[in-house]
Amino acid sequence: MKFIYPAIIKQTPSGKFKAVFPDLACCEAEADTLEDAVDKANEAAYDWIYLELSEDGHLPPITDIHDLHLNEGEIVRNICVNVRLTDGWDE
Repeated sequence: MKFIYPAIIKQTPSGKFKAVFPDLACCEAEADTLEDAVDKANEAAYDWIYLELSEDGHLPPITDIHDLHLNEGEIVRNICVNVRLTDGWDE
């Protein structure tokens, strides 16, 4: 299954890039470069989504990127996660 959630990314005062997901509580990632932050955000989102689906099978609604309020210096990237569920699913 494919899931796409927006991540808001900004550069921190220390120069690192931090990604947060407005829809995924406490799901964050940080890295030295923007590219690495996107990669780490993908990993964090995968882990978050996989755990939620494994526990209760419900995910939060996805916010449209046009509905997000961004502060100066923040950018949005849609993070796409492919989760393959096998337990309890007939394929």
